[in-house]
Amino acid sequence: MLRKGTGEVVVLQSFQIEHSTMPHITKEIIMKSQLLKILPRAPLVVLCLAMIVAGSTQAFDALVKLTGLDKRPQVNVTINETPLDRVGKGLNSFSAVVKKVSPSVVMVYTETKSKRIHQWEMPFKRAPSLRQFFGNSHPGRRGMPELRTPESKGLGSGVIVSPEGYILTNNHVIDGADVIHVSLTGRKKQYRAEVVGKDPKTDIAVLKINAEDLPHITLADSDQTRVGDIVLAVGNPFGIGQTVTMGMVSAMGRSASLGMEYEDFIQTDAAINPGNSGGALVDAEGRLIGINTAILSRSGGNNGIGFAVPVNLARNVMESLVENGEVIRGYLGVYIQNVTENLAEMFDLEESSGALVSQVIVNSPADRAGILSGDIIQKYNGKTIEGNRELQLKIAQTSPHDSIELTIIREGKIQTVKVDLAVKTDDQGIAQQSRTGRDSRDSLSGVTIDDLSLRFRRQFGTPRNLEGAVVVEVDRDSPAFAAGLRPGDVIQSINRQLVENAEDAVTISEKMGTPKILLKIWSQGGSKYLVVADLDVG
Repeated sequence: MLRKGTGEVVVLQSFQIEHSTMPHITKEIIMKSQLLKILPRAPLVVLCLAMIVAGSTQAFDALVKLTGLDKRPQVNVTINETPLDRVGKGLNSFSAVVKKVSPSVVMVYTETKSKRIHQWEMPFKRAPSLRQFFGNSHPGRRGMPELRTPESKGLGSGVIVSPEGYILTNNHVIDGADVIHVSLTGRKKQYRAEVVGKDPKTDIAVLKINAEDLPHITLADSDQTRVGDIVLAVGNPFGIGQTVTMGMVSAMGRSASLGMEYEDFIQTDAAINPGNSGGALVDAEGRLIGINTAILSRSGGNNGIGFAVPVNLARNVMESLVENGEVIRGYLGVYIQNVTENLAEMFDLEESSGALVSQVIVNSPADRAGILSGDIIQKYNGKTIEGNRELQLKIAQTSPHDSIELTIIREGKIQTVKVDLAVKTDDQGIAQQSRTGRDSRDSLSGVTIDDLSLRFRRQFGTPRNLEGAVVVEVDRDSPAFAAGLRPGDVIQSINRQLVENAEDAVTISEKMGTPKILLKIWSQGGSKYLVVADLDVG
């Protein structure tokens, strides 16, 4: 039970309780204004304009192509979404598949030139404590010593995905390169490649070469890929030349903790080695299902655990880079976390699935749609959501300004909410994942709290408008510490009852008689939920 101390600090003794849109201007309105400018020049335009007024969209689109008004670049990929025949007879050879695929897989050569670095440009040189060792030289001073970075060369792989010469590869293959060349199988000539765009958040980059009669691969629907499907990895490991290895899909939807914001890898045991990065992962019919990206290895060699970016995700990034010059992602405006077994129990859910909304960003699309903290998002446009990462990926791949439908559970009742997404900027979460810490199966005990005074707000960087009881100290051996509660966290609610100050926390806790407690806390810039259980509770 909570009890108040002699001073302002309150000690929690052993609770026995349980991340606006622009107006839409249609293409027809823009085109009509351009048509008015060229009206006196072409009688054909007059005829087509009349057809447009009469309501013929097809005639207008034909006119756009005829006049060349629509100059936005596009990637003309070939897509075959037919499901694999998974009950057919086994094959004795994949030579026909390899023959079809190999011409579209290329070698990517990168060169990074030597660069001069003046002493004053080195970060450690600016540190006052180290300046005594380097003197007080200033930029532009003649005779100042300088360093040169070494030249470097790299080798990776890529996949031609369109007859125009667009190539998919990994961002880490070409990142920082000054010169990029591409070599095609069976052609002695090397082609200078242009970087169309790159996206570190998915480790995807798009290159383009100018050449004729380019072989390009057919893209599959990677959402139809299943564990157990036979796959081939095609690339250029160790620079020895194009190599093909075979395996199967070991897992789907993997997160390899590689530091990328959007990880949804296809895992395979097909041998992938250094130099395979950016190469093709294809199905038994030779269709591209993924871009080989990374391996999990202690030695740096293949251990049978490789990861590929699904082609649906890679294609989404590529099309946005080609058309917009950057990746434009949807923005929902909530912090979310996975629904653990403990959280499912506290929210009276039958299954531990979905994404729990821990915080809603003010004036975000989610806020305007009426989504609240504590809502559990279970479906996205009618499709079940297993966890927060899946929702994050779906929102990111949705075009901004699109309207989506979310199925949520609020206080045990199922509701449907429509949300008009906005454009995500770098400082926004979509759906941003909350840091949940450990799966909280232990209990709470020994927490020191206090009111949120100005001193504590300054000490812990707490927002001015945030209310609750600030955690001053947590016993490292306590269940609360094991659950993830730390000094500086702010308790906002206990078992979904609002906490405005330390006295509220004491009053609410005195009424609790359950072996588990549900805390909503503010921590490290966002809110999240924690379930804290007694040590004896299973």
